[in-house]
Amino acid sequence: MFAIHQGTQNSANRISAKSRNFKDRFVESRQDFLDKALFSLILLAMSKLQEPVLVKLFIGLIYSQDAPVDECTEELEAKLGEIDFRSNEMQFDFTTYYAQEMGRGLSRKIITFRKLIRREELVDIKIFTNESERKFATGGNRKINIDPGYIAPEHLILATGKGYYHRPYLGKGVYADLTLVYKHKEFRTLEWTYPDYGREDLRELFKMLREKYTLQLGNK
Repeated sequence: MFAIHQGTQNSANRISAKSRNFKDRFVESRQDFLDKALFSLILLAMSKLQEPVLVKLFIGLIYSQDAPVDECTEELEAKLGEIDFRSNEMQFDFTTYYAQEMGRGLSRKIITFRKLIRREELVDIKIFTNESERKFATGGNRKINIDPGYIAPEHLILATGKGYYHRPYLGKGVYADLTLVYKHKEFRTLEWTYPDYGREDLRELFKMLREKYTLQLGNK
């Protein structure tokens, strides 16, 4: 009886061991499958690095009544290429920020350039426009504020020398200000958008310029 019981016990132990081995192999196999599946998802999710589309360079001019605007735009055109759009003169009265330096009764214009640019070119363009501001200054005070930026399919960016939490650093002291985003067929403001760029007529102007730009992209 003891021998029979011992044999039965040994058989049960062997079955239990086989069961554990099968369970271990199943767990390992399942984990291996999950690991492979996860790795496959990671590979699928990995972004493909590629250059973005070229963008439309624009410059916003804010200037005093006696500013040499024509001379300034000629210099910009000589450096940056043919100007293909000039807006009408608009009154700039959204802030007194420039009043002490440039006086009151300021005006604004938007100009764009025919040649499309790479986004990283904005850094050197900002450096050049800062030099132009100093050139046309009188007694250390600017007569013209020159703000370069670009229109992309997805947003509008302005170059700035002041960092902030929504302004990623581009290099050489220049930051990118995300000023407007293009969503639901409109340029839309953000909580930090400059008041003048948030005005409806200016956003409509940039929408029109974006439409012209996308046609230009399609013809390249």
